[in-house]
Amino acid sequence: MKTAAILLLALAVPAALVLGRPAPPAGAGTLGLPPLSVPADNPMTRAKVELGRKLFMDRRLSPNNTMSCAMCHVPEQGFTVNEFATGLGMEGRSTRRNTPTLFNVGFVDALFHDGREASLERQVWGPLLMSNEMANPSVAYVVDKVRAMPDYAGSFERAFGGRGATRDTIAAAIASYERTLLAGDSRFDRWRYGGRADAVNARERAGFGLFSGKAKCIACHSAGPASALFSDGLFHNTGVGWTRAARLGSRVHRVQLAPGVFTTISDKELANVSEPVEPDLGRFEVTRAERELFAYRTPGLRNVALSAPYMHDGSLATLEQVVAFYNRGGIDNPNKDRLLRPLGLSAREQGELVAFLRSLTSSQAPALGRQARAGWVDRAGR
Repeated sequence: MKTAAILLLALAVPAALVLGRPAPPAGAGTLGLPPLSVPADNPMTRAKVELGRKLFMDRRLSPNNTMSCAMCHVPEQGFTVNEFATGLGMEGRSTRRNTPTLFNVGFVDALFHDGREASLERQVWGPLLMSNEMANPSVAYVVDKVRAMPDYAGSFERAFGGRGATRDTIAAAIASYERTLLAGDSRFDRWRYGGRADAVNARERAGFGLFSGKAKCIACHSAGPASALFSDGLFHNTGVGWTRAARLGSRVHRVQLAPGVFTTISDKELANVSEPVEPDLGRFEVTRAERELFAYRTPGLRNVALSAPYMHDGSLATLEQVVAFYNRGGIDNPNKDRLLRPLGLSAREQGELVAFLRSLTSSQAPALGRQARAGWVDRAGR
């Protein structure tokens, strides 16, 4: 089944998108979002989007046919994973970081928590090749495997004007699907950008007042007069990464065993069952600039109530914990962002701020989750 949102986005605006110019998002759920710009060399079409959706859901894009993109970006869980602090990849291997949501990822131009990729097309191959994610040995391995699957016969040629499955067409198809995950039209949007006074309640309005004023959240989670992504797209050190790196020298470690289940384990015991844990240095790993040690990209806040746990390492389980963390001013360290300082919010004000954040959930989010499963792809390609 093709959805109205996908069809409208794929079919209604390609003329403008071919030139790489911004065009208004089409389809349901886009109120409050800015214009979506699509690369000139990867214009969106219905065939490309549907092919990308199938690839995104296909577990056969891993060596043992168990891992798909959707295993870490679970459609029913806000296109992230709610049960685990950090991602789980091939054979249960843990990743270093929390899985970011894919809602509205088409607007992000610095991808991953450290911003190491500048486009969805370039980003696609990272998870496919990482040993603790989908663990494919090479690009050629994936391309050859897809070419050999009978149910993909002709699909790439139809979507790409005669071109078959290649490194570039696989990436372009998946990126095209991900650009359809537009999730605006929240109750906040209907109030702020749609002029509906009754769309939010007094508590949520008070929370937005705090967000924009006393709490100063808007300094990093920016919102404009016509649209909002609630991110400045920059990198900030809140102290979370610094604290986690400092703990690597500890003799006792906190380890997650299952959803909601943690235990402590000694460094010696951990060494017997795990690969060495490398420190996560944040944006510094990309730029080698000391000022960006333990700095991570500001995430957008749309649909934030659906994307727990929070922070780049998934260390905070609830929105209440996140607000309390920032109310304390983050964690002091040599490179902590100067914008972070204690806020002095009362318990009532913190609750109002959380209420506002919950009002950012898109009316389209459940439908996008359901649509991802249309034409489910199993290990046999059926």
